[in-house]
Amino acid sequence: MPIINCFFIYSVLGFFFEATYNLITSNHFSSGIMYGPWTPIYGIGAILTIQIHKFIFEKSNQNKFVKNLIFFIAIIIVLTILEWLGGILLESIFHETLWNYKNYKFHIGKFIALEISLSWAVLGFVLVYLIKPIVDKIEPKIPKIITIILIILYVIDTVVTIITKLK
Repeated sequence: MPIINCFFIYSVLGFFFEATYNLITSNHFSSGIMYGPWTPIYGIGAILTIQIHKFIFEKSNQNKFVKNLIFFIAIIIVLTILEWLGGILLESIFHETLWNYKNYKFHIGKFIALEISLSWAVLGFVLVYLIKPIVDKIEPKIPKIITIILIILYVIDTVVTIITKLK
């Protein structure tokens, strides 16, 4: 259950992060395509980020600076690919474009921009060094029934989103 709990925690944190950013920059409070207060791409991205960090720091014999540099580059690559795939899937399945980076100086198409990719790498460090230690203390205290309820709500939200968005 820990990975499921972490997925929900980071999806909800990502929802509020993006919704707050959208509120500040464009005056509307929204994030993602689902109805609930979660944005799954953040949960997936956070779990990937944590696993990549763990892998690099456990398997590499390099000094900490080199490990962090490798982590930084890996996060740029992995999260950029995740964002690109997410954009393509949302557009091809739901015919919605939730972000468009064509106005950025260093964009590649509408779903990728170097400026954003660098931001994801910086946020990866914030995640593993600041947020994860807090989540690691909270996650074990989540009762199993809460996880089960969240899974049920998430499945319902996914089904409703698919049904309503594919009309």
